[in-house]
Amino acid sequence: MRPSKRATDEMRTVTLERAVSRHAEGSCLVSFGDTKVLCTASLEERGPGWLRGSGKGWVTAEYSMLPRATHERTRREVNSGKPSGRTQEIQRLIGRSLRAVTNLPAMGERQITVDCDVIQADGGTRTAAITGAWVALHECFTWMRSRSIISVDPLRDHVAAISCGIYKGKPVLDLDYDEDSAAETDANFVITGTGGLVEVQGTAEGKPFSEDELLELLRLAKGGVQSLVVLQKQAIGV
Repeated sequence: MRPSKRATDEMRTVTLERAVSRHAEGSCLVSFGDTKVLCTASLEERGPGWLRGSGKGWVTAEYSMLPRATHERTRREVNSGKPSGRTQEIQRLIGRSLRAVTNLPAMGERQITVDCDVIQADGGTRTAAITGAWVALHECFTWMRSRSIISVDPLRDHVAAISCGIYKGKPVLDLDYDEDSAAETDANFVITGTGGLVEVQGTAEGKPFSEDELLELLRLAKGGVQSLVVLQKQAIGV
């Protein structure tokens, strides 16, 4: 029995609320149960210097966790002088996931930065951030098209992410903190709307997991992402 009483293939309640920031060109407040992440997309009319003259744009991401997003207050990383290794890993993952479904030349030589700030953490912050970041990026592109900054939508597909794991010997979908902290295997899957794999992260805690178990986790993840894409479409009014 899962601590949340959910079925093995049942996600937490997921909500995607767009246009929550007055100033950002695109924004989304995403909730996976008690995990809540504010995603904002900001347009810069100039791309990174190393892309100058290429005719291509760039999508990047930054990730942070507010001090009381967790059970105990954590120190702001700005006070330590640099982001932690975990933070750098997650924000690079978010950026890669968004670029995987973006036609960068269609942006022109511009950059969009998607900031993902964890307001409250209860497991799965990186997967929630990716799912909400796509909505914020879509809203930013819609804003650009409405002002004739670009003529076509650079997004080629949806992308969303979900965690899976083996908890008490059973593969389960969308781990919350209680499960994540005790799981024998913890995995994250980033998958496009058409089923393409962008990234797979899987780690055993003690007992190695089998190929069959990996395939079962992938099956669960694909079903979860399909549900998330439906919610993304509802959020943007498709």
